[in-house]
Amino acid sequence: MNRRNFIEKSSLGTAVVLTSPVTSKAQDIFKAQKKESPNIPIVIATWDVPNASSAAWDILRNSGDSLEAVEKGVKVEEADVNNQSVGKGGRPDRDGNVTLDACIMDKDGNCGAVVFLQNILHPISVARKVMEETPHVMLAGKGAEQFAYEKGFEKTNLLTEKSKQEWLEWKKKSEYKPIINIENHDTIGMLALDENGDIAGACTTSGMAYKMGGRVGDSPIIGAGLFVDNEVGGATATGVGEEVVRTVGSFLIVELMRQGKSPQEACEEGVRRIIAKNKNKLDFQIGFIAINKKGETGAFCIQPGFSFRTFSREGHINTPSKSYI
Repeated sequence: MNRRNFIEKSSLGTAVVLTSPVTSKAQDIFKAQKKESPNIPIVIATWDVPNASSAAWDILRNSGDSLEAVEKGVKVEEADVNNQSVGKGGRPDRDGNVTLDACIMDKDGNCGAVVFLQNILHPISVARKVMEETPHVMLAGKGAEQFAYEKGFEKTNLLTEKSKQEWLEWKKKSEYKPIINIENHDTIGMLALDENGDIAGACTTSGMAYKMGGRVGDSPIIGAGLFVDNEVGGATATGVGEEVVRTVGSFLIVELMRQGKSPQEACEEGVRRIIAKNKNKLDFQIGFIAINKKGETGAFCIQPGFSFRTFSREGHINTPSKSYI
């Protein structure tokens, strides 16, 4: 037996010995929490996306797993040409190219991402393929596109006539300034907690309208736009991605929950960290949502106007987020 195989088999055996009692105890704790909470299973998503959250809930209410739920949910927005901040119909960069970013993360900490992906309708599904069928976490640009074709994804024109005409109008002045709560929508981030107590998350976007070619924000960056730790909870972000990257926002929120903060408290602290780095300059929007193992949720943002969707046995609800301003 070679050294690598020995280490792998030894590590696997040790993992079984060490984690089985812990896993059993964790499941017992979760079962007790589930009896006390009507919010398990539950899905939470950034912005008012009833069709997306309904698609995810259809998976969860039929005892499906959280990873399937978040992928199916955000795919709804990727395919909606009326949503000009995600997927097909997304606003292009300043060169007229629609470029997509997405990431996904499962209960075991596995993750996959694509950045600067063109001509593919569902970047979230390509990200999942990266996670499950490659040794990598992230693929970019032409490499990501070629990988998608190899996995059977079809080439699709993502620039709709509406987005094209708006881009041509923008080019007359070529003024660039991120718009707060553009159409009351932006990146879609989604988190789900299933009946087994497992959390997964997904995040997908076409990025800032008329951005510089090649610009990538927080959405496909694990730890910034999305982070999941199945022992604790998950978080995802929306808004000006550069500011979320600077604080590794989603990871920060999950770690704050690990330290005992509620999802709401953690989201509020996450926003405060960003505000502290932008004194006297809050002309942008950041919004966080989070969920913990109890099915408790939280949300907080800088500017009024951000909302989030939840779907559980308690109902299908869109809630305006609390804001700093």
